[in-house]
Amino acid sequence: MLLYDSLTRQKVELPPPPGPIRMYVCGPTVYQRIHIGNARPYLVFLWMKRWLVEQGYDVTLVENITDINDKIYAAAGAQGIASTELAEQATQWYLDDTADLGLERPDVEPLATQTIPEILALISELVDRGLAYESSGDVYYRVAGFPAYGALSGADPDEMVAQEPSDLKEDPRDFALWKAHKAHEDTKWDSPWGPGRPGWHIECSAMAEAHLGPEFELHGGGLDLRFPHHENEIAQSQGAGRRFAHMWAHNGMLQLDEEKMSKSLGNIVSLREVLDAYGPDAILVFFLGAHWRSPLDYSDEAMEAARTQAESFRTAFRVAAQRSDAPPWEDFVAALEDDFKTPTALAVLHEWRAAGQLELLERGLRVFGLGVSTDVGPVPEEVSRLAERRAAARSSGDFSLADDLRQEIGRLGWEVQDVAEGYRLIPIE
Repeated sequence: MLLYDSLTRQKVELPPPPGPIRMYVCGPTVYQRIHIGNARPYLVFLWMKRWLVEQGYDVTLVENITDINDKIYAAAGAQGIASTELAEQATQWYLDDTADLGLERPDVEPLATQTIPEILALISELVDRGLAYESSGDVYYRVAGFPAYGALSGADPDEMVAQEPSDLKEDPRDFALWKAHKAHEDTKWDSPWGPGRPGWHIECSAMAEAHLGPEFELHGGGLDLRFPHHENEIAQSQGAGRRFAHMWAHNGMLQLDEEKMSKSLGNIVSLREVLDAYGPDAILVFFLGAHWRSPLDYSDEAMEAARTQAESFRTAFRVAAQRSDAPPWEDFVAALEDDFKTPTALAVLHEWRAAGQLELLERGLRVFGLGVSTDVGPVPEEVSRLAERRAAARSSGDFSLADDLRQEIGRLGWEVQDVAEGYRLIPIE
């Protein structure tokens, strides 16, 4: 399988099955309900895992939850509640809302609050190596000590401005690994540098290593995380002597009115709102329709179109005639093996639907957590009796009677379809 690597800026071939393929994906910071754009990396990398498993790989997917962060303190303070209470509530919202998408969970979903010992150990190692320094209870990463800084994002360290302005830094480009406790923060942890809490970037370096080891195959996340978050992760982990991620995958951003959807801009639509309005299948089809690295415009019109497509898959059993000119399974495989081109795969799925190739369709839809419904509800006894008489007439060669019985079944509001296993009855809409 070929997958575009943000670091080398080219498609890279994954190791052959069974791998392993170990994947770390940056999950949400939990201080409110996630928006529909946050669902994109959640789905994209779960789909990649499902496809790799389908192809015979041994895959582990770790997706973290950031439950220590400046945004959590600020939001909790504004609401007059404890930051831990808000983080726990928002974590549950995240788990509930993503569960309603209908896919399985990532293999591990670690919390930053559960990884403090590993975070402290990694910071101490960076201090010992001279790549980090203490300043009034804060600990900062020394960017000048890591010559490869900027390789992922293309940022020029000589032209960088301060990520986090502070008079405590040696260099404006340096970033915080540990932050001394402040009066408005209602949680803190002990450390060799005094009470405080971790910076955002070090949390992911520590959680990735804790669950996948010092090196792993793939690190994923939204394109907005490439700099500074992922750039800083590389500096931290490689600065501590780990190889860290072999390759990097960044999904494109969801846009509302041609502007990136983000909580800080306030132009968001929550995943819960979209689930309630359109249902999970429409969301899955909506994200399938764009390549995972491309930006994607959100609108009610786009969601309505996705819902219509999802319904066409669900009711694909209504296509009676099966055509043999449909694409083979290998076309679907080729689309996903070449940089996970879901729009091409979606087009193949529609061709299978139109051709009545239900076996291929159901196999392909399963990769993405979709399916074909066969629940037509209870069939009236008289309709079943007529269908059985029609099947017997066809078997005996009395096709005139079979046609008459088909018309009688139709007058009762049902369609009878001849299939390989006999017949099926479909209510007429």
